Amino acid sequence: MDHADLTPAPSADGVWDDLRLAPGLARADVPLAANEGASVVVQGGVVRWVGPSSALPAEHLLLPRYGAEGALATPGLVDCHTHLVYGGQRANEFAMRLAGASYEEVAKAGGGIVSSVRATREASEDELFALALPRLQALLDEGVCAIEIKSGYGLALEHERKQLRVARRLGEALGVTVRTTFLGAHALPPEYAGRSQDYTDLVCHEMLPALAAEGLVDAVDVFCERIAFTLAETEQVFQAARALGIPVKLHAEQLSDMGGAALAARYGALSCDHIEHLSQDGIAAMKAAGTVAVLLPGAYYTLRDTHLPPIEQLRAEGVPMAVSTDHNPGTSPALSLLLMANMACTLFRLTVPEALAGITTHAARALGLQDTHGLIAAGRPANFVLWSVREAAELAYWFGHNPARTIVRQGRIVKGA
Repeated sequence: MDHADLTPAPSADGVWDDLRLAPGLARADVPLAANEGASVVVQGGVVRWVGPSSALPAEHLLLPRYGAEGALATPGLVDCHTHLVYGGQRANEFAMRLAGASYEEVAKAGGGIVSSVRATREASEDELFALALPRLQALLDEGVCAIEIKSGYGLALEHERKQLRVARRLGEALGVTVRTTFLGAHALPPEYAGRSQDYTDLVCHEMLPALAAEGLVDAVDVFCERIAFTLAETEQVFQAARALGIPVKLHAEQLSDMGGAALAARYGALSCDHIEHLSQDGIAAMKAAGTVAVLLPGAYYTLRDTHLPPIEQLRAEGVPMAVSTDHNPGTSPALSLLLMANMACTLFRLTVPEALAGITTHAARALGLQDTHGLIAAGRPANFVLWSVREAAELAYWFGHNPARTIVRQGRIVKGA
C-alpha cells in the first residue's frame, strides 16, 4: 500500500493454506508435526483457528482460500520504542561524533534532543504528520503491525499535544495499532535552564493531566540520566502517572547506572529501555515485576558504544528481551526492524529465536499488547506476515533486503495476496 493511498485494503477473511509457522511464534489449536503444512483461518478480521492443514475443521472448508506456497508465517512485527514524530534532522551530529564528540558533548554544544525540540516546535501538526507518514510506512512495509510513538520533542504542553495528536492520526490513517507514550520528561527545555524541579512540576501537574484527559496518553516515559532527569524527578513523574492509572516505562541505564530500572520496576513498569549499564539489582527487580528489557542496538551502533547490555544475566534470569528501532533523528535514524534483529544478534549475541521473539512476542508485552499482538493464535486480531524465506534464521540474516511477501494487518491484506 503506497503511503499516499489511504483507501481500505481488502479483507483477509478466509483460509490461509500451506504455511510454515515460525517456531515459538504461533499457538496451534491442533499440534503440528515437524515441517507439516499449516493453515490459519481468519473471520471478521480475527484469527479463528490455527493448525495443520490436514486437520482443518469442516466448517471452514467453504471459506475463500489463500495459498501461501510454503511461505514462513510470523506474527506481525512490533516496534515497541520509537520517537517517530519530529521536525528536522540531525545529520550534523553524526559528523560531530565521527570527529570524536560524545553524546553528552553534543548535548552540551546545543545539539541533541534540544535541537529536535526547536525544529518540532516550529513545525505545524500537519507538517509533522507529513514528515512522519513515510517513516511509518517504511516500517509497515517490512511487516510492523503495532508501534509505539513517543512525544518528547515538544517539551511544552501545546507541542507535546501536537506530537501525540499526530501519533493518533498516523494510526487511524494507516490502519495500524499505535501506542502513544508521553515523554515530557525527555530533556530540560531551554526556557527552564537551571529550573529542573519547576519543569518536573509542570510535567506532573499540568502537562500529563491535560494530555491524559484528552485521551492522548497510553503510557508515560522518562529519560533518567545524568544529562536528563534525576531519580527523584523520575519518581515524581511516575507518581503522577500512577495517580492517573497510566502505566510507566523508562529510558534506563543508557549512559550510566542511575538505579532507574529498579525504581521503574517498583512502579510495575512495562519496560526498561537501553539498559547498557543495568546492574544485577536492576535485573532482579525487573524479573520480579515482569518488566521487559528493551534492547536498542541502533542507538548502541550509532553512538559507537562499547558497553554491552548484560545479555547473559538477563537470559539467565529469564527477563524477556524485546528489540526495537528506537527510531529518532539523533542516535538511531533506523527504519528497519529486521536490521535491528540482525544487530541484536551480531552486536548483542542474541540467538535468532530470541531476536525474533524480541520483535514480536516480547515487544508486544513491552507495550501491554501481549493479549492481542506478537503471536499467531485463535482469538487475536489477524496481524501476520508471510515471508519469502526458507527458514526463520533468514529474517535476522539478511539486511538491506525486505522478504515480506504478504502482510495482513488488522484483518486486512495490506501487501501481497
